[in-house]
Amino acid sequence: MRLSLDALLVIDAIDRKGSFAAAAHELHRVPSALTYTVQKLEEDLDVPLFDRRGHRAKLTAAGRELLAEGRHLLRAAGELEARVKRVATGWEAELRIAYDGLLPAAAMLELARNFYAQNADTRLRFNAEVLGGCWDALASGRADLAIGASGEGPPGGGYQTRPLGEIDWEFAVAPAHPLAQAKEPLTRGDILAHRAVVVADSSRSLPPRTTGLLSGQDTLTISDADSKLQAQVMGLGVGYLPQCLAAAAAARGELVIKKTEEPKVSQMLYLAWHTSHRGKAQRWFVEQVYVPGWLDRALESCGK
Repeated sequence: MRLSLDALLVIDAIDRKGSFAAAAHELHRVPSALTYTVQKLEEDLDVPLFDRRGHRAKLTAAGRELLAEGRHLLRAAGELEARVKRVATGWEAELRIAYDGLLPAAAMLELARNFYAQNADTRLRFNAEVLGGCWDALASGRADLAIGASGEGPPGGGYQTRPLGEIDWEFAVAPAHPLAQAKEPLTRGDILAHRAVVVADSSRSLPPRTTGLLSGQDTLTISDADSKLQAQVMGLGVGYLPQCLAAAAAARGELVIKKTEEPKVSQMLYLAWHTSHRGKAQRWFVEQVYVPGWLDRALESCGK
């Protein structure tokens, strides 16, 4: 390769300092070493990089283009070096976090903000999942940590889990929907006569799951909890929503909460991760999330 990071470092220093001598002093080298590096690169590229007329070293148009792009490479190299050093001290280069889409994204962003304050240099990748999707993400290797996984994990073990708390549900319909004025509690027959809005399980490998759906009921399937809420507000169907979402929408007059003969039971959410993963970033997230009241605080922004 004709272009090296060292050559870019030299050109960057000359441009910033204005002379070969000043750049050599900053880099703790002799000026002749810098002159050789630049001349060698100019010969290899067959283009002049500096206009040597006058007292100040000035980049040619080709030199400016090289340095503009080269500084991106220098920055990336510096970041890579920092991440490698962090990995050597136990910090992961990247932490992939799957979280149940019932949890507000704002709660994940708050975790990210607090994590970045640690100056750990670990890259974070969040991905919202539905139903069995969190477990599927762990089992398939798409995630290192799952926040809000529900139900039982896949067979075979290899995971550590911690309970975070339960999600309560409310059956909700739009004010103009026929069930809004129906006698309570709603029966299975009442509900079966109307379309249900359901969120598709995001599992890719594990068998998909459904909850709160009656056999034979017409369905409108969407991809996330926010879309489900909007569909029910629009009267496109009915169904159970997390209590926080349903209550907020009801307070705005967008939904009516109805009692049912067979209420949907509360759903336990878990924090889960591979037993083989012991990085410091993951440990930090576990310590932040597995504390009393975290789930309740996370849900406070639900529906806002």
